[in-house]
Amino acid sequence: MKQLKIIFAGTPEFAAIILDALEKSKHQVIAVMTQPDRASGRGLKVLPSLVKQKALIMDIPILQPTSLKLDGAFATEAMNAKAQIESLDFDVMIVAAYGLILPKWLLSLVEEKNELGCINVHASLLPRWRGAAPIHRAIWAGDEQTGTCIMKMAVGLDTGPIIAKETMQIQSLDTTETLHDRLASQGARVLIEVLDRLANHEKFELIEQDQSGITYAEKIRKDEAKIEWKQEAHQIDRQIRALNPSPGAFTTLNQEIVKIWLSENISHRWEKNQISQPGEILEVDDYGISVAGNHGVVRLLEVQKAGSKKVSASQFVKNMQLKPGQVFQ
Repeated sequence: MKQLKIIFAGTPEFAAIILDALEKSKHQVIAVMTQPDRASGRGLKVLPSLVKQKALIMDIPILQPTSLKLDGAFATEAMNAKAQIESLDFDVMIVAAYGLILPKWLLSLVEEKNELGCINVHASLLPRWRGAAPIHRAIWAGDEQTGTCIMKMAVGLDTGPIIAKETMQIQSLDTTETLHDRLASQGARVLIEVLDRLANHEKFELIEQDQSGITYAEKIRKDEAKIEWKQEAHQIDRQIRALNPSPGAFTTLNQEIVKIWLSENISHRWEKNQISQPGEILEVDDYGISVAGNHGVVRLLEVQKAGSKKVSASQFVKNMQLKPGQVFQ
């Protein structure tokens, strides 16, 4: 089997997990592209991406262009990146949650190297959930399954043909965090299978995406984090799990902000005539805090008062001396 020389482009944890798997494979990552260091957190400290941190440990050369567009404000920087990429002796480029649109010049350059061109690892069953937040949106929409697609990149947002895919069930207590980790591991494994086939000169049957099933996973906005208790209970439950670990769904109790990290829909355990106003605490016990939604009940399992640590709902009940009848706003 030929050892493929790889340029890897990615930025967050999802990409870092895949980069780690590539480094352990038979193939060689010769360069990493990641977004520029940015200020983050409460102190707005400038930090490198998780992919850059891992690449530094692996001693892999790093490129961090602000843009890859050969015109506009960052044209000079993009031209320098283009020259660096053209100077590299590589076989394939892998992209996973990079965060920059790859322009036509780069797609064409890589396609000259191999029949699959730029290969993208995407955490959904395309064409469902193209875009920035496929894991969040799949949970929030109540999808029963998701998966990983290995795709040949084309001009456009996640529009290219599918090289390989694998499904995964979404469990009732899955959060974006738990599903993210499983999908990253799945994506890494399926990707390496594709690379091994490519190295062995196997033929691929690329499948064009079905245009009738397209949905878009818009980036999560901070204003989506507030829980509206007038929603159906299953919608509240999905929102809470979709927004864990970031930005975290929140509500208020006695005018104090409370973040909700984990929940379950337990509407089937309650009669409709037992459910009062939305947001009302119906029951507190060792299992959690049962709260009324609209025509249903959601049980809160992990919560966090502002300025405090995340705790189990039962511990929160003891700390706050919660009682049935109190109302989340």
